[in-house]
Amino acid sequence: MWRRLECHGSTAFSKTLLVIESEALYRIERSMHPTILATFLEISRIALAMCSAGAALFLIGVLAAKNQIAEARGLDQVVALSHLCVAIPLAVFGALHLFAPRFVIDIVPVYMPWRLFWVYFVGCALIAASLSIAIRIGVRWSGLLFGIMMFLFVAMIHFPGALRQPHNRIIWTIVFREMAFGGAGWILAGNARDGWRGPAKRTLITVGRILIAIAAIVFGIEHFLHATGLPGVPLQKQMPTWIPGRVLLDYVTGAALLVAGGSILLARRTRVVATCVGAWILLMVLVIYGPVLIGALSQPGIGVEVEGINYFADTLLFAGTILALASASPRSDVVGPASVPRSSRKTLSPTRSEPSAPD
Repeated sequence: MWRRLECHGSTAFSKTLLVIESEALYRIERSMHPTILATFLEISRIALAMCSAGAALFLIGVLAAKNQIAEARGLDQVVALSHLCVAIPLAVFGALHLFAPRFVIDIVPVYMPWRLFWVYFVGCALIAASLSIAIRIGVRWSGLLFGIMMFLFVAMIHFPGALRQPHNRIIWTIVFREMAFGGAGWILAGNARDGWRGPAKRTLITVGRILIAIAAIVFGIEHFLHATGLPGVPLQKQMPTWIPGRVLLDYVTGAALLVAGGSILLARRTRVVATCVGAWILLMVLVIYGPVLIGALSQPGIGVEVEGINYFADTLLFAGTILALASASPRSDVVGPASVPRSSRKTLSPTRSEPSAPD
């Protein structure tokens, strides 16, 4: 409901799902029918709002996590970025809802009353969740509610569409992606300081782990079947031809995701594996999706700009999803005390092998 949605289906289905891809966006852009100057100003406003929201949350998140990042050692320095990688995309998608509701309203189910209200409501909810996760306050509720929202999107929008087109891999990819994002929200809620305890915490983290593991395995297989697509979340868009070793990059990403999925399900060195895979996806965001984003922003057309922003933010959120899982995994996977923050080592005892979560 809140970012790019790719599908190749019937006209009836496209009325339910707003596909924020170039073809659908082109149709929307034509319906605006303004002058060239007005179109340019409209593109600038929407793209600027989305990028500004992401930049603002980046600054807020860095300030909130600077002590934890500074104190972390080894792979935990990457794990410390998990909240930041989740919060930034949520702010970007929230800005899309608030500043360009016409891009989103068509995906709201037709049986829902006050459809425009729900677009703005989801936008405000995403902004609120991004702030909560970035500053690590109230994450037990923001993570829980964000996860519930993702599961509702799957139940009300994506899964019914997938059932109507069972052979469409893009729609099924979206289903697994949204479920993984919802699982990440629940992991953050269960792993938060002053968060859920006892059976509730175990349930949230376990459900999140299973959903992320399934998505990782499915995405890993798809990387081998479609070896020139953009790495991370295997949707329709292909890697630019100027990138060397495109097939190799997809194979490496696919293998990494398969290993991560197996590690999560078998509970073997999950923290180390998930951290490495999350770092790899984050690297792909910077070196591949970054240039793709810049190229999209340099081209005319609101559809191209929004598509580029959404691909960048969407894959960043997937990296944050895997790192969130790593943050909730036992430190017993990590050899030696170097990976434990110095401020946390004194809290360890023979009966407690893992310090409390930092948020």
